[in-house]
This record gives sequence, C-alpha cells and structure tokens, in this order.
Amino acid sequence: MMLTQKETTLLQDLKKEEETCIEKYNQYSQQASAPQLKNLFSQLAQKEQQHLNTVNQMLSGTAPTMSASQGGQSQTQSQNTSQQVNMSSQNYDMKNDSYLCTDALSTEKHVSSTYNTSIFEFKNKDMRNALNHIQKEEQEHGEQIFNYMSQNNMYS
Repeated sequence: MMLTQKETTLLQDLKKEEETCIEKYNQYSQQASAPQLKNLFSQLAQKEQQHLNTVNQMLSGTAPTMSASQGGQSQTQSQNTSQQVNMSSQNYDMKNDSYLCTDALSTEKHVSSTYNTSIFEFKNKDMRNALNHIQKEEQEHGEQIFNYMSQNNMYS
C-alpha cells in the first residue's frame, strides 16, 4: 500500500517516539531502586518494542491487523503491577524512583497524544485501527505508572 507523504512523516515521528520510549524504559529499569518498578519499566520496554515493530511494518506499507487478544495482555500486566508494595520494609531511593515515574508518565501522555493526532490523518481503516490499538496501550502504560505512583505515595 502506498502511504501519503504526511502518513510517512507521521509514522517516522512515531518510530522515533517508540525508539525513545524503548531506550528510556531500558535505562529506567536499570536506574530504578524498587524491584517492582524495575520490572514495570522492563515490561513497558518490551511493549514499546512491539509498537516499534508495528510502526516499522506500517512504514513498509503493510497494514497490520490487530487481534482482540493483543489488547488483553496489557490489562493483565496492569493488574499484576498494581499490587500494594510495603515500602516501609524496603530501603529504596524513593526520590529517584518518583522522578523516573513522573518523567515516564509525562512521556506516555505525550506519546498517546501523538498517536491521537496521527489516527485522524490516515485514510486506511486498518492503519487507523492499528494506531488506535497502540494508543490504547500507551494509555494503559500511563495507567500502570500512575497506579504504581499512587500506591507508593508518589502522586499528589
């Protein structure tokens, strides 16, 4: 399928966003003090890699089809990572972890917004559906981070 110049430009922007998210989450997984947060960032890096693969597929002119089962994985991960953490028995660098979470949440807000804008610019329904699917997962990533922050008294 032939992409318009605008579609190509938007996908290239999304590709860069996903690459940045992967790099950021991998670094944050290394920098985080709390094991649960390290795990969350590692999981998010893997999901962002899947998004990057989808964007690259779209850049090659292939419209991916998104199955219903792909969306369910994020909700399960969200439930698993939103368990209460007993921080008083752990010696974590809460200030640094809070900073990492705040930045990650801001990043997810930005990326979700970028997908939202892009969805409206694609003429192919399958392409729009794929972008919409990724945007929904980006929102779920933000929810996971927000839940972690709320449960660990990092969100005011």
